[in-house]
Amino acid sequence: MTHASILATRVRVKYYLDSVALMRYSSELAGRDGIEEAAMMMGTPANVAIMTNAGLLNDESPASSAGDLIISIRGASDVAVNDALAHADHLLDAQKTVVAGDNTVARPRTIRDAIAAQPESNLALISVPGPFAASEARKAIRRGLHTMIFSDNVSVEEEVSLKQEATRLGALVMGPDCGTAIINGVPLAFANVVNRGATGIVGASGTGIQEVSSLISLNGGGISHAIGVGGRDLTEPVGGLSTLTALDVLANDNTTQQIIVISKPPAPAVAVKVLERLGAMSVPVTVCFIGQHPDQNPDPNNTTSGNLNLPANVTQVSTLKAAAESALGVSPIAAAAFGQRAPDLTGQQRIVGLYSGGTLCAETQVILTAAGLSVQSNAPVPGSARFDALVTSDSLGTNSHHTLIDLGSDEYTEGRPHPMIEPAVRDASLLAVMNGKLADVLLLDVVLGYGSHDDPAGHLVSVLSSIPHGSRPLMIASVTGTPGDPQNRERQIKTLTDAGVVVMASNADAASAAVFAVGRKPA
Repeated sequence: MTHASILATRVRVKYYLDSVALMRYSSELAGRDGIEEAAMMMGTPANVAIMTNAGLLNDESPASSAGDLIISIRGASDVAVNDALAHADHLLDAQKTVVAGDNTVARPRTIRDAIAAQPESNLALISVPGPFAASEARKAIRRGLHTMIFSDNVSVEEEVSLKQEATRLGALVMGPDCGTAIINGVPLAFANVVNRGATGIVGASGTGIQEVSSLISLNGGGISHAIGVGGRDLTEPVGGLSTLTALDVLANDNTTQQIIVISKPPAPAVAVKVLERLGAMSVPVTVCFIGQHPDQNPDPNNTTSGNLNLPANVTQVSTLKAAAESALGVSPIAAAAFGQRAPDLTGQQRIVGLYSGGTLCAETQVILTAAGLSVQSNAPVPGSARFDALVTSDSLGTNSHHTLIDLGSDEYTEGRPHPMIEPAVRDASLLAVMNGKLADVLLLDVVLGYGSHDDPAGHLVSVLSSIPHGSRPLMIASVTGTPGDPQNRERQIKTLTDAGVVVMASNADAASAAVFAVGRKPA
């Protein structure tokens, strides 16, 4: 007999809180004993719809507006739910103050108050609901601050307007939906603890920046700055406004001696504009347009060559690992394997990849398609087919494609934290693949750093523990991060290898190992 769940909802009126913190708090509440589901979200129409569809809001729930914080918890008993609500209050009340030296002071509630409290600041990080993000970012820009917009759900029209105004005022806008940056050695949002050094990175990809900066740091190099620009910056409507500004910033930074640009394939006209700017720089540059091979030309007006018109100081590569190698001057970075090496398989075997990092999923698609494998993905790059279903026995049972899934896409995260924050997002797909014997080779990524889950490898292994070793596919993983990260890369690798997972030194190496395992040779 099933029991009736208890649902309780509270609303904190006009209470803003960073969306990363809300996702982490939601995950913490959901993990408490007796709690079935929990969410802490701002009361925007989109979030209300998500919570309603998840059964966390109903007709009896209190009314809210876009500027209010909704706390909704469903559990097995009144005691469990009330305890969770009390813990939510504790978490939120702790946000009202901040420790400054030996003193505890109230947190500023506006951009103006924050500048008054810390007038030497020159950068603002905006993480409020999308409908408010543009106006808050504009306040920061007009007060002379460079601005990182972690928030998503900002319209492209607002993005263009913000970036045009910032350009006129000499400010840099990172984002919207900018998840990673390292400024003067300080990691922001999802970023890793890396060595300081001479390589500057400009990226429209958060996990792309994380993978490249970590590989450079692990192999003796260092990062001057890593500037995220938001996933839409190199599209035609936005025109690369932040990328061009970021390149100017790095060109005027005497610690930056070389530059890497990371993005999905840009709009043709934007690619030409960016390459022209790169060609005017005095430092060597590596461009990695994930999904665009070096022999593909984005310029429709160039009829003389199939290649990008690369300036003399620019090298184009196809993978994140190759971008790191180019910056390091090392070819190749050792493709180390931790744990038992992957055995060769015979015949046509199926690879399934379940990724928390969207750019890592894209890089794997590039490597598999280059090896002549037929690939499908819910976030396909050129050469891959589109896969629109969720991972189930029915969706993969009669499908001959190798399947690579970006678990950070909306269909997997609606109403839930991103899998880098809450690795349980991967659990249902992982168990479907394991129990349905849907893969001969299973590719996995583990992404470390600030903002990420405290022990993603430990969570992954706890899920694997329910599957007998003899029933598991060959599991190959990579760990993006460094020994200095809060989760510690070496400790995460050991957790995986102790559970029988083969861990490769990079995401590209993991993809290549999977290609070898099914009897092919990477290109």
